[in-house]
Amino acid sequence: MPHNHLTILTGASRGMGLAMAQQLLKSGNTLICIARSTNPDLTAEAKAAGATLEQWQQDLSQGEQVALQLQTWLQAQGPQAFASATLINNAGVIPRIAPLSASANPHDLADLAHALRVGLEAPMQLTAAFLGATDGWTVPRKVLNISSGLGRRAMASQAAYCAAKAGMDHFTRCVALDEAIKPHGAKVCSLAPGVIDTDMQVQLRSADPAAFPDRQNFANLKTGGQLTSPADAATRVLAWLQRADFGTNPVADVREA
Repeated sequence: MPHNHLTILTGASRGMGLAMAQQLLKSGNTLICIARSTNPDLTAEAKAAGATLEQWQQDLSQGEQVALQLQTWLQAQGPQAFASATLINNAGVIPRIAPLSASANPHDLADLAHALRVGLEAPMQLTAAFLGATDGWTVPRKVLNISSGLGRRAMASQAAYCAAKAGMDHFTRCVALDEAIKPHGAKVCSLAPGVIDTDMQVQLRSADPAAFPDRQNFANLKTGGQLTSPADAATRVLAWLQRADFGTNPVADVREA
């Protein structure tokens, strides 16, 4: 049995995604990072750690293309190549922060579509490709979808992001039902990682208060020291992934006991 664990991670170029990538680079393991840009520091860190790293420079708004690449790659590896296989759908974007009624110009309409493609369509396509290509594998398989509290709580001027994360939660529930009836079905979970000090938080704090009623609440999280660092958030998320009961609840929050 190989000791090489495979992880496929989207949105690994910055923030919590980059922190997760750095923590996953362990001797003998294989990490595939999918993002719009590559990170040369990760290449150096992988070499130093003795890990195998591939960085696929892909636009996740073109999820079908990325999913087909992943499917082909996994089929070429075969069911005996790894001790386990995990997909982490982490990438997500927030379009311009405004009420939906103020987002009817061509640029904003394109941004809405882009946010849903990256935040919901691509995770579904990648999950389909991952599970389909590994369906005959008997090693442990997991899908971890990085969700948000906003997938479970509505917020003004956040229709696209809330919708993407709510959709992620619910498609994860459906996939959990699919996999539960298989003899070697994958374990799946849509996990809210808490409030993290990332560029997305900067975007929220910098929004026009007239268009975003919750702006001050996000500012208070920063000034009150309530934001988790990307590295600490990554540690907590990856620890959740290793829990013996991972997937028992297909929609979870890292702040739960």
